[in-house]
Amino acid sequence: MCHGPSEASAWVRRFADRIPAGGPVLDLAAGGGRHTRLFLALGHPVTAVDRDVAALADLCDNPAATILAADLESGRPWPLGDRRFAGIVVTNYLHRPLLPAIVAAVAPGGCLIYETFAAGNERFGKPSNPDFLLRSGELLAAVRGRLIVVAYEDLEVVEPRPAVVQRIAAVALI
Repeated sequence: MCHGPSEASAWVRRFADRIPAGGPVLDLAAGGGRHTRLFLALGHPVTAVDRDVAALADLCDNPAATILAADLESGRPWPLGDRRFAGIVVTNYLHRPLLPAIVAAVAPGGCLIYETFAAGNERFGKPSNPDFLLRSGELLAAVRGRLIVVAYEDLEVVEPRPAVVQRIAAVALI
């Protein structure tokens, strides 16, 4: 689940081809940009959003990369308006009030790839605050009636370090 600064998540790589070729991708809470870089390399224009975009500075001159500094937890409106994306990637991040906006931003034929920590992870360290841990089935509930689930897992992993994670890949009908 936790990866080196440039190593893309195996879950994200596994479902990357579900995102329509060349379609715009949103990397939400992009951090160091490992998934932004992955999707740029795959030929997608990418919008990377994070509170701190310093680690993405090397991408500022890339015409296919849009870097947006935004505090997603500020209580301000969703910073992307009514934009829709062929792919949305969220890893190691949870702010529950954003879940409806994230799901709504998946364009017809697009794919949501989401992976983060879940309840039970407190046994292994951080995050341990329930505000940052998905409840059982929470990602399924977030997409129910809006997206079609391609794959879903809620499990304990041992590699690269012990953690409890929940992850989903879900697509929007065309």
